[in-house]
Amino acid sequence: MAGMQMVMTPTVADAAAYVGAWGVMMAAMMLPSALPMIGLYAATQSSVASRRARIAAIVGFAATYLTLWAASGLPIYFAGLALMAVRPAALAYITAGVLVGAGLFQVSPLKQVCLRHCRSPLGFLLGHWRAGWRGGLTMGWAHACYCLGCCWALMVVLVIAGAMGLPWVLLIACVVASEKLLPGGEWIARATGIALVALGVAVAVHPGLATALRAAPA
Repeated sequence: MAGMQMVMTPTVADAAAYVGAWGVMMAAMMLPSALPMIGLYAATQSSVASRRARIAAIVGFAATYLTLWAASGLPIYFAGLALMAVRPAALAYITAGVLVGAGLFQVSPLKQVCLRHCRSPLGFLLGHWRAGWRGGLTMGWAHACYCLGCCWALMVVLVIAGAMGLPWVLLIACVVASEKLLPGGEWIARATGIALVALGVAVAVHPGLATALRAAPA
């Protein structure tokens, strides 16, 4: 996590290092919940005669996830830089707003749409099937967008509220996997949303809680 630290004077090298580290962290957190989709797509390629073409299609499909996850680190990087200039008193209320906003998203219809696509790989393939390796890239990108759409609010909580501390990374990774893979995942998402709203209200009422939430990066 030391590679995730930022400085007040950004450089291209700093941004590239941050995006690379963010991509690795996102892959570690989210790849387990994306594996059923990637595995199902790989199974559909078993009839492709050329082994090279089969491997290229599967790698291309999986690479769309990694590319999108890494690219999402760039706005996070600049947002983090901006927050470093915010006074602690104001940061506490920003943290409260992020927690409440993320909680409301967790119970929103948009969250449920994205979550349904993540929880039903077969349904996604049947509804979005495209043949060939180009079709695989198109499908991979579409599903990666649903995957990111499902979890972006939790990622913002990780950065703003948790300051990317290891306990928050583990907690959010468990929530992401649970709501996508376990039975009743929709209700896990809603319960998480309610908990986030309650925590945000608590921080707004007692701003000192923000300091406790923002654990030092491990």
